[in-house]
Amino acid sequence: MRLARLIAAVLGASTIAGCGAAVRSQAPTPGEAAAALAGSPAPLSRLHSQADRLIPTTTGEFQALLASLHGYPVIVNQWGSWCEPCRMEFPILQQAGVRLGRSAALIGLDVSDSRSRAAAFLREFPVTYPSYVDPDAHVAFSLKAGAYYPTTLFFDREGKLAFTHVGPYTSVADLVRDAAAHVGARATGT
Repeated sequence: MRLARLIAAVLGASTIAGCGAAVRSQAPTPGEAAAALAGSPAPLSRLHSQADRLIPTTTGEFQALLASLHGYPVIVNQWGSWCEPCRMEFPILQQAGVRLGRSAALIGLDVSDSRSRAAAFLREFPVTYPSYVDPDAHVAFSLKAGAYYPTTLFFDREGKLAFTHVGPYTSVADLVRDAAAHVGARATGT
């Protein structure tokens, strides 16, 4: 119970801290992203080719996607366009997608969202990977993602959940550090 209150307080403080602060995209140009991700292994390259796409999914389809990425660390970010902490975090994810995209699969999980709002959100904050649409949170529930937004799940090379980060990342260094520590994903570039 104390942990739940602490998490709620931290998330509330992060939301309040973001009020009035303009969050701007930090997406690389398409040329910068292509150069940074050149030479990615084929399974990761397929994800890069679906950058910014919203892909409908079921729990079974998402599990098959995770299975197809066996051998690679997988980082799943649960988000929604309606979530202000998610908006604050997306510039970090834009940078992490380029920094980690050659060694780890990054995947968005857009939960309980309007497709038009999610598409507008991704136009404002483009990323180098796709997001899978989970309107009723069935996939999120199956992954044990929890009810907090954003939540980032780290799966090891064997497909096992290794680490869960609840709340927004506030620096790319923290996300990269967690990826290295928990699933062995290595960053490239600066």
